[in-house]
Amino acid sequence: MWRYSGRLSEATMALAYDTAHRQQRQGDDNGDLVWIPGRTFVMGSNEHYPEEAPAHPVTVDGFWIEATPVTNRKFQEFVKATGHVTLAEKTPDPKDYPGALPNMLRAGSLVFTPPKSVTGTDIGQWWKFKFGVNWRRPYGGLSDLRGKLDHPVVHVAYCDAKAYAEWAGMDLPTEAEWELAARGGLDDTEFAWGDELMPNGVAMANTWQGTFPTHSTKLAGKDRTTPVRSFPPNGYGAYDLIGNVWEWTSDYWSTRHPEPAPKACCIPENPRGGGKEASYDPNQPNILIPRRVLKGGSHLCAPNYCRRYRPAARHAEPEDTSTSHVGFRCIKRVAT
Repeated sequence: MWRYSGRLSEATMALAYDTAHRQQRQGDDNGDLVWIPGRTFVMGSNEHYPEEAPAHPVTVDGFWIEATPVTNRKFQEFVKATGHVTLAEKTPDPKDYPGALPNMLRAGSLVFTPPKSVTGTDIGQWWKFKFGVNWRRPYGGLSDLRGKLDHPVVHVAYCDAKAYAEWAGMDLPTEAEWELAARGGLDDTEFAWGDELMPNGVAMANTWQGTFPTHSTKLAGKDRTTPVRSFPPNGYGAYDLIGNVWEWTSDYWSTRHPEPAPKACCIPENPRGGGKEASYDPNQPNILIPRRVLKGGSHLCAPNYCRRYRPAARHAEPEDTSTSHVGFRCIKRVAT
């Protein structure tokens, strides 16, 4: 069986970085985009969660990607220009949620609410659906965007992210595109910056510090999203691809990756995810809401609970679901 080593020569890496940085400067004139050189890389992992396996080589064409997640400032510009109303601001249609209690069919979104203690693994102990919560009021009540314009926008469902991308003349990345960008030119490393979560004790991304979900060791007010660019960029000059907020991709969810190609000639090129019907949640057979792949982990990922602050990590999210820890960024593909 043909095997891909997953490593690039120093000369190839130097050329890739030179191309990336040179084209990054060109991309700055087009809305703060950075260039991701196309190449073959090993996607997924055999070392962590089962849905990340099997690791398999794929080939992805080069593309531009936003240097940061879309911020509240940028999303606000989009809403002002288009009048877009997010899904979290709309009253749910009872036909889409058979069996739902009428009093729950109100506009709102999911908010992480740290409990004082937990029993078992029911996530309902720390996730609460709150009425009146949306991107403008990320925690509900009197919360607003003061001091948060440069934070990633949250409480956006898939349709909201897609609408923004179309308005901006871009698209949402596939899972393969996103993972290639997140790796920053590194292969065979667990994290986007190397093999240590916190090299020399330095946090490289906004992830949970302490014991999730009851105890955060961060300073008061610093335990949720942070402004973009608060942590170092990766090798391609992109920020926050790991941590801060999960990010939507355009691929439908699948429970595992395809098997590796047996020969070099058969490596998938610009692969897409699974089918729409296969993405439905089998635990909710009466609710046919497609699920998409989220990537990157968030400020809630912690060693004791969710080690998904890695490029290979992935998570299923229903298209209609918005939360306080999910955002997105866009890409621009090169015309052929």
